[in-house]
Amino acid sequence: MTIQQLEYIVALDKHRRFVEAAEECGVTQPTLSAMIMKLEEELDVKIFDRSKHPVEPTATGRLLIRQAETALREAGRMREVVASERGSVAGDLSLGIIPTAAPYLLPLFLSRYRKAYPDVRLRISEFPAAEGLERVRTSEIDLMIASMPDDIPAGIATIPLYRERFYAYVSPSYPYRDATFVAGDMPVDNVWVLCQGHCIIKGAGFSFCRRNAAAGTPSHVYDAGSIDTLVRIVDTNGGYTVIPELHLGYLSDEQRANVREIVSPEVHREVSVAIRLDYIRERLLNSVVDIIKTILPPEMLDERIRRFPIKL
Repeated sequence: MTIQQLEYIVALDKHRRFVEAAEECGVTQPTLSAMIMKLEEELDVKIFDRSKHPVEPTATGRLLIRQAETALREAGRMREVVASERGSVAGDLSLGIIPTAAPYLLPLFLSRYRKAYPDVRLRISEFPAAEGLERVRTSEIDLMIASMPDDIPAGIATIPLYRERFYAYVSPSYPYRDATFVAGDMPVDNVWVLCQGHCIIKGAGFSFCRRNAAAGTPSHVYDAGSIDTLVRIVDTNGGYTVIPELHLGYLSDEQRANVREIVSPEVHREVSVAIRLDYIRERLLNSVVDIIKTILPPEMLDERIRRFPIKL
C-alpha cells in the first residue's frame, strides 16, 4: 500500500470517472486503474463497483476511502512540519472565498501573494459560505474566507479577519431617497437583494434577505453574487440595494451621491477565515492573513489579527 494508491482511490471517489481521476493525479488511465486493482488485491476487497457508470465505491470502499483521506492529511502534516522547521513557506494551498468579498480582496491579493510567496502553489475558488465550509470540512480546500452562517459544521474553527459596514445605495428616482434608513425598518418597495445563498448581511439583529422574504412584500432578488451588478440594476431600474463598505471605492463621484448610511444600529458583517480544527499549516495560514492585512484599512481589521500572528 502506497501514498499514491491512496491518492488514486480518493481521486476516483471524487470524480467517479477513471479519465478525470487520472488527469488529476497526473498519470495515465491504465496506470491508475492497475494501481487501484493492485490495492484491492492486497486488501482482498473491492473498493469500487465498476459495473456502475459512473463507478461507485462499495460499502467497504467508502470506509476505506475515508481512512485514505485521513492518512493523506496526516502525510501532508508531516511535510508541513519539515517545512516549518526549515522556516520556509511553500507547498500547495487551496483557498475559498465568497463572491461578495472576492472583488475587493483578490486583485491586490493575487499580485502581492505571488511576489511574497513564490514557492506556494495557490489555487483560489469562489463558493457561497455554506458550500465553502463543507469543502473545508472534507479537506477539499484548506481555507475559506466568508461571512460565517449561523450553522457552522462541526470540526471547523473560525478566525475573525475584518468588520465591514453596509450602506444603502439609492436611485435618484426612489421616492424614499432622503428618508433615514433604519436597520430593522428598511423600506421593502423596489429593493434589489442577492439570493439567499449569497446574502451578505447577517448579525446585528438584522438579516436583510430573511426580512424581505418574511414580509411577503414584493421585492426583487438577483440570483447571483455580484454587488456591482446590483448597483447597475439600481442605476437603470430605480429602487435601492445594500452594498458593503469596500464597494464604496468602486463608485464614481456621481454614484457616491446615492449612498446613504444605515443607522440604529449600524449594519455590518464580520468576515472570517475558516479552517479545520486539526489544521496545522500555521505558516501558510499566516501568509494569507498577512497579505490581507496589507490590503484593508487598519481600522477594519480585527484587533487580534492586526496585532498578533495566528497561533494554532
